[in-house]
Amino acid sequence: MISTNDVKPGMALALPEGLFTIVNHEHVKPGKGKAFVRMKLKKIETGQVLDRTFRADEDVPRAIVETRDHQFLYRDDLGFHFMNLEDYSQFALGEGLVDEARDFLLEGATVGLTIYEGTAIGVELPTTVELEVTHAEPAVKGDRVSGATKPVTTETGLVVQVPLFVTQGDRIKVDTRNGEYMTRA
Repeated sequence: MISTNDVKPGMALALPEGLFTIVNHEHVKPGKGKAFVRMKLKKIETGQVLDRTFRADEDVPRAIVETRDHQFLYRDDLGFHFMNLEDYSQFALGEGLVDEARDFLLEGATVGLTIYEGTAIGVELPTTVELEVTHAEPAVKGDRVSGATKPVTTETGLVVQVPLFVTQGDRIKVDTRNGEYMTRA
């Protein structure tokens, strides 16, 4: 258990509704009445965001979550297959647990899997990934406006807006937090 006065963003809580991470929190001391803590919580299994209010100094159950490095092997009908880099055991994660990370997973890439009570509950990606452009429309001569962009498709199927000079076969760096183009690699 942890006091609501001691919580920090990123901590995991095991509430009766499920496992949540704290997105942000705010300690509120109204002029009249008792202080309370307002939290924005994200459900790990579904990604649903909730607003919850707790009394100040109320104890909430803290979940011990760890991250272990795993290698992404491949994707098939059973899901996304990963290998533990310590004992080489393999297992599959369903589509729901991988969620937005699917657009950035390359075979052989090392990612962090979030583990709670021996079960994988999510994927933590590096901040940037390097992807190859598999389809890019050629830039038209009149498209030379400052900051002009065009959509390209990467090897994972992700569509990214890039500058006009990026062509098919180029390798680009993409920010995994927002899916935006950073630079050519």
